[in-house]
Amino acid sequence: MRIALAQVNPTVGDLAGNSQLIVGWMEKAREAGADIVCFPELAITGYPPEDLVLKPAFVRDNLAELSVIAQAAKGIAVVVGFVDEDGDLFNAAAFLQDGEVKAVYHKVFLPNYGVFDEKRYFEPGHRSPIIEIGGARVGLSVCEDCWFPAGPMAWEAHHGAEVLININGSPYHYGKRAPREAMVGGRAADYGAYVAWVNTVGGQDELVFDGNSVVFDPHGRLLARAASFEPELLLCDIDTGTPVHRPLEKIRHEAEGAERLELEVTEIGVGGADRTVTKPAITPRVAQPLEGAAEIYTAVVLATHDYMRKQGFEKVVIGMSGGVDSALTAAIACDALGARNVIGVRMPSRHTSTESLEDAGLVAENLGMQLMDFSIEPPHKGFEEILGPVFKGTTPGVAEENLQPRIRSTILHALSNKFGYIVLSTGNKSELATGYGTLYGDIAGGYAVLKDITKTDVYELCRYRNSLGPAIPERVITKPPSAELKPGQMDTDSLPPYAELDPILRGYIEDDLSPEELVAAGHRAETVARVIQLVDRSEYKRRQAPPGVKITPRAFGRDRRMPIVNRYSPNGAADRRNR
Repeated sequence: MRIALAQVNPTVGDLAGNSQLIVGWMEKAREAGADIVCFPELAITGYPPEDLVLKPAFVRDNLAELSVIAQAAKGIAVVVGFVDEDGDLFNAAAFLQDGEVKAVYHKVFLPNYGVFDEKRYFEPGHRSPIIEIGGARVGLSVCEDCWFPAGPMAWEAHHGAEVLININGSPYHYGKRAPREAMVGGRAADYGAYVAWVNTVGGQDELVFDGNSVVFDPHGRLLARAASFEPELLLCDIDTGTPVHRPLEKIRHEAEGAERLELEVTEIGVGGADRTVTKPAITPRVAQPLEGAAEIYTAVVLATHDYMRKQGFEKVVIGMSGGVDSALTAAIACDALGARNVIGVRMPSRHTSTESLEDAGLVAENLGMQLMDFSIEPPHKGFEEILGPVFKGTTPGVAEENLQPRIRSTILHALSNKFGYIVLSTGNKSELATGYGTLYGDIAGGYAVLKDITKTDVYELCRYRNSLGPAIPERVITKPPSAELKPGQMDTDSLPPYAELDPILRGYIEDDLSPEELVAAGHRAETVARVIQLVDRSEYKRRQAPPGVKITPRAFGRDRRMPIVNRYSPNGAADRRNR
């Protein structure tokens, strides 16, 4: 059996466009001699469709597109994800062949954690069709169903399935691919079956999907792997006629655990492909997956590209301060959209150093992007005159400093309104976590490229980008970071050094560690208490920040939903426990 995994990049809500995409890749798979081609989870609707599935017309239209795709499924079998309606709504996989829907599987395990809200929309399924095609018995499942050993895949293997197809919309975060792949390979070995695992690719709002689709043999050995973050048709020949020792006791044990799911097995026989047709020879591709800074950088570039292009935005505008964050944001934007579509804006104030202006200019020159200049000194003086009578007799401080980023934001958004650009904000996760940013100033924008990237990771990504070609001058990377809102200002005036700050943020935000646990990990108690206070007090700012791509296990937004009005203090609880 030649199986094809269509690692495609659909667009949420573009039902007709996604249908055309699917049919086009079906043609490619058929030309490559595939017997069956598999598309990702909810490929017809795009993933995740969120509250679109609560619109009856949307569900009806998605079913209509399923019929269109089924009509085109001739000479090849197709597995494709869609929203099914059968009394309730289901996250479903359809098996198509000979112009018909031959079988439908309903997702059993509905994730309801992190970025997932599937229990809001779908009911758990109980259908477990096993399709016999070309002498092979094939079982279907959807995404989360693969993560549970005693789940639908075990049940299907127990009932004789030799090929287990699992279609996915598995979002990316760094470090996820390797354990996920090990899990999929483990399922193949546990069930003594081939496992074909296909994932979507591309950006959708705050999520990005990495692809990395795989096929494993019944011994858990990797047969094929698709590329990271790229659409691809992954082809693999599997021989279900070769006898395989199946771990029957293991399968039986897991199947007994799956009995609680009350799955209804149906046996469906369909015609196989014409075995007399000579197929072009293939060598299964095992792509080298991206890792480290290359993986993160590629994820952010893809997410930025898709966020703009899927909404129809052509050009972006970025405030270029001469600092490391705006430099990295500009590099990512140029790589995602092309330098001709990126406009940088220098907006010096009385506190802007000559070096910062030079550095911003060098970044723009290296990247080949357009650069504009607007002095904010006239409006800055004007606001000081307007507010002078009210501020008279007070000590200058944050209110006066923040006039500058708010003026800059006004200029950027005026350009956005006038010319249809989208503003890219340049703040990183360390700043957003601690509230080190100005509301309606540097926090404002249409998309926050670095929203889930800490300051220390910003430096690592800058060095990675420079390994691809000249982009960010060394002085930008090595000089002490400063907002330049007053003479001699440094980030360390308001924050701990980033080398101390970022590990505490990771522990507190991503791992939910308590103050005591953070101190036990080697962090200073006073620094921990200060950082936690900054994070907890800044939730209202984060709610007003633009979306940005998720690249860590726990990003701000859908991943971490904290109440703005919140009297719980981990610091106070720690004090009480230590009395």
